[in-house]
This record gives sequence, structure tokens and C-alpha cells, in this order.
Amino acid sequence: MSAALVIRGLRKEYRAGVPVLRDVSLEVGGTGMTAIIGPSGTGKSTLIRCINRLVDPTAGEILFGGTDLARLKGRALREARRRIGMVFQEYNLVERLSVIENLLCGRLGYVPVWRAWLRRFPPQDVARAFDLLDAVGLGDFATRRADALSGGQRQRVGIARAIMQDPELVLADEPTSSLDPKTSVEIMELLAQLARERGIPVIVNIHNVELAKRFAERIVGMSQGAIVFDGPPAELRESHLLAIYGGQGWIDA
Repeated sequence: MSAALVIRGLRKEYRAGVPVLRDVSLEVGGTGMTAIIGPSGTGKSTLIRCINRLVDPTAGEILFGGTDLARLKGRALREARRRIGMVFQEYNLVERLSVIENLLCGRLGYVPVWRAWLRRFPPQDVARAFDLLDAVGLGDFATRRADALSGGQRQRVGIARAIMQDPELVLADEPTSSLDPKTSVEIMELLAQLARERGIPVIVNIHNVELAKRFAERIVGMSQGAIVFDGPPAELRESHLLAIYGGQGWIDA
């Protein structure tokens, strides 16, 4: 299967000469979930954010549909971004809007500004938003304000909003870090299920190794801005985890 995303020699420096990403190269196929694991500060979130250009890379290529995202600007970048769904750690919802209105924000890249301003979305978008709410288990919450939801419910809205974009790729940046263990499992199950049903590849940056092993078909381990493991969960050994996390203590804890 051809790759949905090809990253070559990606480098990011927030300060000159101090790389956060060190010439990262990675190919992501057209389906399945890829989990990126590693300690805090190793560049996981920076990698995710370079892909959709929330962070500008210092060097390298990010080929998506044959186009180098690293070189895009203006309208071309906006059009490319609408093909990439994003699920955020802190949900990134518009708190004062209703749940259904937050879902429809996923269509902002596809409708004229005046329609968005007046909240006059096409009927087919509205119908699809309600269908997605049912799919994420929030069919009865359409008119509830986002700030009245629990953390798990907010993340479900965030996932549905990403799917509303009709994306060709979904990025999830620590989608479970603010959630309790039970809700974290539910969110990962939901991400995996929606991606599988719709044939959308997902890249998820996650701290929880066990969740990564349970739900991802592929694990990419990062340490000090570089990839030190890339393979299926069954091949992830303690020696790899030591190389990724740099010490025995966390395993024995």
C-alpha cells in the first residue's frame, strides 16, 4: 500500500544549533494507527505539529499526497490542512458553543466565511454532524454547551470534529493525558474504531505504553529527537523501552 505520509530528514530547532527533531524520516501507510511513544521533551508533539504546520520545520520534507507541506504557505497550506484532522490534548473546543456547533467547526475550511459567520451550514453537513454525534456516543448532547461536558465527552467531540473534515490523515496529540484510565481506554477504542471504519490513518502521540501496544498496529519510539524503535507492538522489548526512556527505574516502579 502506498504511503499516505512520507517524512524525510525532518529537523526542528527552536534555538539555533539545538535540535528538538534530529533528521527524522518516517513513512505512514494509508490505514491503521501509528503510536509515537517517548519521554517528555523528546520531540513527539513537535513532530505531530510539524506535520500539520502548527510548527514550522527547520529543514526536511513532509510529503502528503505528493505535496511537500513544509514548503506550503497561504491558501495552499490552508487547503492542505483541511485534509488533516487534529485531536488536541486540551480538546481545543469553543467553550461557549454547543456540541453540534463545535462539530460543524470541522467544516470551516469547506464553506464560505459568511455561512460560517451566520452558522448556516449546508443541510448535509448538519445531518452528518448528528450522525457523528451518535457514532461517538453523544447523540443526546447536541445542544449542550461544550463547557458543560466532562473531559471524556469533550475529547469525543474533538474526535468527531476531526472526522467532520473528511480527513485523509488524523493526528492526535496526547489525547488521553488529561483523562482517567477507564476513559483513556474508551477514547483510544473510539479513535481506532472510527479510523478503521473510515480507512483513515491515525498518528497518535501518547505517553501510555500499554495503551499504545493495545491499540496501535505500529509503534515508533523516540529518544532525544530521534527514532530509536519502529515496529509492531509484539516486537517492542524491554531493551527497546530502556533505549527510549533511558533508565530502568520507570520499569521497576
